[in-house]
Amino acid sequence: MHVATPPAPRPPSTAHLALPFFDDAHRALAEGLVPWATAQEVDETDDRAACRDWVRRLGAGGWLRYCVPAEHGGALPQLDSRALVLLRETLAYHSPLADFAFAMQGLGSGAITLAGSPAQQAHYLQGVARGELIAAFALSEPEAGSDVGAMQTIADYDRATSTFGSFRLKGTKTWISNGGIADFYCVFAKTNPSGGTRGISAFIVDANTPGLDASHHIHVMAPHPLATLQFTDCTVPATALLGEENGGFKLAMRTLDIFRASVAAAALGMARRALAEAVHHARQRRMFGQTLADFQLTQAKIGEMAALVDSAALLTYRAAWLRDTGQARVTAEAAMAKMTATENAQRVIDMALQLHGGRGVELGSKVESLYRDIRSLRIYEGATEVQQLIIGKAVLQE
Repeated sequence: MHVATPPAPRPPSTAHLALPFFDDAHRALAEGLVPWATAQEVDETDDRAACRDWVRRLGAGGWLRYCVPAEHGGALPQLDSRALVLLRETLAYHSPLADFAFAMQGLGSGAITLAGSPAQQAHYLQGVARGELIAAFALSEPEAGSDVGAMQTIADYDRATSTFGSFRLKGTKTWISNGGIADFYCVFAKTNPSGGTRGISAFIVDANTPGLDASHHIHVMAPHPLATLQFTDCTVPATALLGEENGGFKLAMRTLDIFRASVAAAALGMARRALAEAVHHARQRRMFGQTLADFQLTQAKIGEMAALVDSAALLTYRAAWLRDTGQARVTAEAAMAKMTATENAQRVIDMALQLHGGRGVELGSKVESLYRDIRSLRIYEGATEVQQLIIGKAVLQE
């Protein structure tokens, strides 16, 4: 159940902007974004209609310009992880669905930014930045989630079909965010079926391409647009190849690396909202002649929640800063941020719900929706267990 998201008890704090991870451009971004996000009112009863509405609003507000580089209508010379982090944290504080809409514009077009031809970039990125084109990233399959190399979708190359040749895609993608509402999909398929991860290529597939069926919608506990994609002799021109042939796995990982810290930021925004809701409720709720906030046990819980939020924030901002400043090692730090922020947010939201008592599980209450919204973040774009493996291997290699 998603309705118009309840207003926050207070605007999110911007005290963290004083940290040395950020510069004046990031502070200016946040100063404009916070009042804009606070003023938005979107009916989220229909998640697909709401997502389209959020994309339109984010485009009109200029916020989607942070999803693409300046040469294609973007706000900054190149994708900036700290800007993405601040945007996702603030949007998630107000509406996780708004955060989703923003994030998928970036993730769905990120591979085009990184490896697209000039023609591909010119055709798609400006539309993404303006909110006129909805993007999607199609990597996962029924039997290939964390194990990307197990994907079974095939792209056969047939040079005889035209002067330039074409590819025919056959297979199934699932858990595809924006599935069914996207205007185009960045699809990963095997051009060398025996090559494992070294046989994967990426393609841009327009939503109206014959042979692509995105009608099977997936319904989840925190509604947002998801679908299974079926490719049946779906033919795309050779010019749809994105980046180098058989270079798709590296491209997918590079794209995910850029946005992994921003997943942590989304979790952080939800955790900050849960903490704000808990503090507000504790100050207002009276029992046994005093407020809930007067009880030492409540104070201890809120103290623990605040520490969990701040520890997640520091790891998130560090990961984004490391990427933006070109540090040699980024992947493990991004994994630490994603793992810690999502796990900490789950704990913070659970404690906030507990502090609300029965009101915490009432449909339509903010902590109830946050409880559902946070759960998937511990799974998508690399489950917690995958992040643990990434971190462990990096430590052992030191």
